[in-house]
Amino acid sequence: MTQQRPPGRGRPRYFPRRKVCHFCVDHAEKVDFKDVDLLQRYLSEMFKMESRRKTGVCSRHQRMLARAIKRARVLAMVPYSPAH
Repeated sequence: MTQQRPPGRGRPRYFPRRKVCHFCVDHAEKVDFKDVDLLQRYLSEMFKMESRRKTGVCSRHQRMLARAIKRARVLAMVPYSPAH
């Protein structure tokens, strides 16, 4: 059996900081598909779209971001895969 520590001793509990939406802070009305540097920040090294939980973007802006990434892919501004 493991021995439990009495309360008030040991390491304090870890509370992660809540991520703040980058677009809400900048008061962005829309996500521009022509801003390739911004879009690549939200892509993994395998050029997959990162999830909301990982990037900290709110759901409204995540939908705009996904649409912008898909448009940029169609116009060949952002690759579909690393070998592309």
